[in-house]
Amino acid sequence: MNNAPLSDFERNIEFEFVRATENAALNSIHWMGRGDKEAADAAACDAIYGVFDLVDIRGEVVIGEGIKDNAPGIFLGDKLGRWSQDSPRFDIALDPIDGTSNIAKGLPNSISVMSAAHVPDDRKSSMVNIPSFYVEKIAYGPQVAQAISKNSLAPIRLESPFHRALVVAATALRKRISDLVVVVLDRPRNQKFIDTVRKEGASLRLIADGDIAAAVAPSLHDSGVDLYAGIGGAPEGILTASALKALGGEIQLRMWPRDDAERDELLKTFTASELQRVYYTDDLVAGESAIFCATGISDSALLPGVKLVGNTAITHSILMRARSKTVRYIRAVHNLSEKTIHLRSAAGEKNI
Repeated sequence: MNNAPLSDFERNIEFEFVRATENAALNSIHWMGRGDKEAADAAACDAIYGVFDLVDIRGEVVIGEGIKDNAPGIFLGDKLGRWSQDSPRFDIALDPIDGTSNIAKGLPNSISVMSAAHVPDDRKSSMVNIPSFYVEKIAYGPQVAQAISKNSLAPIRLESPFHRALVVAATALRKRISDLVVVVLDRPRNQKFIDTVRKEGASLRLIADGDIAAAVAPSLHDSGVDLYAGIGGAPEGILTASALKALGGEIQLRMWPRDDAERDELLKTFTASELQRVYYTDDLVAGESAIFCATGISDSALLPGVKLVGNTAITHSILMRARSKTVRYIRAVHNLSEKTIHLRSAAGEKNI
């Protein structure tokens, strides 16, 4: 039995999470630009499973990407870790590749990303699984969040017209609206956000895919991004919340049914008013425990992608822990002549 305090145990296992995203990036990079996003996703999943087959935790996937797009994936309810009787229990959210279309097309903005939150014995779960396919969301950094929490500014409200969020963000950041940089996922469903940003004169950055990196970016001091908004995947919202627990930023989201059929299905579980509920960071990830890590596959606002130089691969990762508010940037150089990764499909180590 492991009698170490949870904080110490988290400190010990956090690097296993970043090892998993590193290996996922390395195992999938060879599919860059080859037009097969499912093969890339399968390679990333194989590497993540392989790492956690050796880690002594009881991890349950409560947010998994595979179900949403019917691609090979790590699914809701899957178990990660060795599941020894006395090992600590964690809720896990992950996207083996956020931006599968991008990696298939050889485009920027793909990452491998995971997060975990400890589940105490007196709590059923530490992460909320939002059942809608899409959610409407807005994310902003700690300077904006702190100004709102101190009541020095009116709060940003997801249900309010979007231009109000631009005004609040600009005031908190001591910028003109025309100096704000806003990232939006380039989809027809997000046209209202795009039109508002252009009308108000702020700088717009459209992304084709991969909105976790974009939603975390406003909370990073050197990203050059001030605000993220749009309608995107629900799992990505919970992963973003895990990062913002460590960074001090805030995300708001609410369910966005795609059509009447999905709305009717959701109304079997939720009331009409519950469908309109706005979830905040602490609603999505409860308690003080949260580990978040990501490794770049192709370049994004969050991280550089994998760089292959001769017989080496250079990876860039970010690792955060909410309890200590520590954010680590990890640059690793891998000698491909010697490097092996543990794959579940191989039931052991395999050269990249």
